[in-house]
Amino acid sequence: MSACSAPAPSAALAPSGMRDIPVLRERGQREVFCGLTGIMWLHRKIQDAFFLIVGSRTCAHLMQSAAGVMIFAEPRFATAIIEERDLAGMADANEELDRVAAQVLARRPDIKTLFLVGSCPSEVIKMDLSRAAARLDAAHANVRVLAYSGSGIETTFTEGEDACLEALVPELPQDTSGETSLLVVGALADVVEDQFTRLFQALGIGPVRFLPARTSSDLPPVGPNTRYLLAQPFLGRTGAALDDRGAQRIAAPFPLGARGTEAWLRAAAEVWAIDDARFETVVAAPRARAERALAGHRAAFTGRSVFFFPDSQLEIPLARFLYEELGAQLIEVGTPYLHRGHLDRELARLPAGVQLSEGQHVDSQLDRCRAARPDLTVCGLGLANPLEAEGLSTKWAIELVFTPIHGFEQAGDLAELFTRPLRRRDLLRVG
Repeated sequence: MSACSAPAPSAALAPSGMRDIPVLRERGQREVFCGLTGIMWLHRKIQDAFFLIVGSRTCAHLMQSAAGVMIFAEPRFATAIIEERDLAGMADANEELDRVAAQVLARRPDIKTLFLVGSCPSEVIKMDLSRAAARLDAAHANVRVLAYSGSGIETTFTEGEDACLEALVPELPQDTSGETSLLVVGALADVVEDQFTRLFQALGIGPVRFLPARTSSDLPPVGPNTRYLLAQPFLGRTGAALDDRGAQRIAAPFPLGARGTEAWLRAAAEVWAIDDARFETVVAAPRARAERALAGHRAAFTGRSVFFFPDSQLEIPLARFLYEELGAQLIEVGTPYLHRGHLDRELARLPAGVQLSEGQHVDSQLDRCRAARPDLTVCGLGLANPLEAEGLSTKWAIELVFTPIHGFEQAGDLAELFTRPLRRRDLLRVG
């Protein structure tokens, strides 16, 4: 094995009646990235964590390509590569893993949490990384060692973050303060986190904490007085783990666009019994800025048809944003998994008759997309170029995860991601 660098509960806490939209469930060939790619944003977010992938050279190449790391950069992730000696049984895989982990920690003494991330080779699946993490945790003082799976067999693109945060939940200290606190769950760009912090403070909501925190040495406490808001829709296992710790989810749409962000903030404000006048005073200015930023994009997007292939689990909130705030026509909204409990407020805002699909059967979905000829197709990288060659405009779904899109101030940037390919197509037609 070798290392390769690279307040009291309110009605808002209970789910509302959700729209009973029929769902087409499909099973077949999938076209998605594996959960290892979540490391791309997690290693930037958790500033004192290191992610050690246990995998093959293919894993290392994927991560280096996805990261776009320049030669002088030293990211906080690496791959412990399964070598021929490991495959031939000439080396003990656990001893080799211990050796590589020790090398990483000796080289990076600033690391406070080491994640062992499993991948999909059969040799890795056979290893008990949870036991290895416990062994390394006991052997290395002042470093927390945790394990989770990013295997493409077990996880899709964004589920790597879900698995990582689920692994962190048991490590969160017990909240014994007795005060009601708010936990915002889901990795957000620091600038977005700062914006939300200021809004919650102005509303009088708090204390407010975030998971993941910027440093793993500052884990937020959790307990029965914790109320949590999901910032990302793909955190089903993390939400269940928080529920087991006694925390209570605040049901809300997701903070995408002006209306989504306002509804997300209002759900928390209702739990804290913030009066409408104060709420309006706080959100009026940023909401107005978001509306102004969206106005030009709305004119360009109204009436345009959109088809979503399943990729990131962001599809339903994004479809709601395009329909509700930009006037799009939704042909089909596909998602890898549909968590109705977490998406109830989003589903209630979708238009009647929209086609939802869960899971993936690439050939069938391609047939429906080609027949519909949408103005814009949101899909993974593997499908985008072939569809472009057939004359369809596409938006890479992966860009919607890597780009800060949450909150009032990012509403215009979110809209721009969708209108840019349409403008490009219109310019090419004129040319």
